[in-house]
Amino acid sequence: MFKKVAVLLEMIKFKLTIFAMPFAFMGAFLAADGLPDGKTILLVILAMAGARTCAMGFNRIVDAKFDGANPRTAERAIPSGAVTALEAWSMVIIAGLLFFAAAWFLNPLTLKLAPFALSLTLFYSLTKRFTSFCHLILGVALAFSPLGGWVAVQGSLQSFPWALSAGVLFWVAGFDTVYACLDADFDKKTGLHSLPSRLGSRNAFRLAAVFHTIAFCLFILTGIQAQLNFFYYIGVAFAAMALCYQHWIVDPDDLSRIQVSFFSMNGFISLALFLATCLSLFT
Repeated sequence: MFKKVAVLLEMIKFKLTIFAMPFAFMGAFLAADGLPDGKTILLVILAMAGARTCAMGFNRIVDAKFDGANPRTAERAIPSGAVTALEAWSMVIIAGLLFFAAAWFLNPLTLKLAPFALSLTLFYSLTKRFTSFCHLILGVALAFSPLGGWVAVQGSLQSFPWALSAGVLFWVAGFDTVYACLDADFDKKTGLHSLPSRLGSRNAFRLAAVFHTIAFCLFILTGIQAQLNFFYYIGVAFAAMALCYQHWIVDPDDLSRIQVSFFSMNGFISLALFLATCLSLFT
């Protein structure tokens, strides 16, 4: 059983929950103007883990046919037979129930927003079938992370720094556009949609740089809206350097280092912004 659970967690890249979790905590800490109570922190963790597990599991299920045909992804758990459809669906349902249970224990507004937020993350998995703007839709889905953290504490949307969610939107759209370059040729051949398959990898890289520039500006605006001090802007500066490093180490004609760009730097960016927010709130 433990081995099967490990396979399921690897299938959905559970460790990458770190991408969105710090932004949810940013929203929660800003709403509390400091440290939220322990119960809220635990419920936010459970809600985020449940939502992401549900969404990623659903993504692997509905994309299993394409993953099996793509040499890069053919060894994923479902196409390779390491996980059955029943096992994957069971994980998706349990994770979805966990998400709704956490939302229910938080407050009424969180529960009201939960169906829309989860539906959007599930809907993203289908968007490559009909639109090249799927990366932006993923960004909108993950933009609910800080908003969800804020509502979990406040129980309302009043005074929420909307620039934070907008920044997450363009940050996600940028790195997902770059990552999609790995499958640009396959997507074009099979009729799937993405910005790299439509524009070419080089133009997609340029557009991703525009997305990340917008995200950087919005993260600065977040500090202004939330009245954060200079510690926050130091964190934004580190995040900006990491964004620049992402674009420097990966070339459209050589994607061999894209894993470093995607996994290491994006985790660093979200953590840097969260820690900078904490320093600003507690000093």
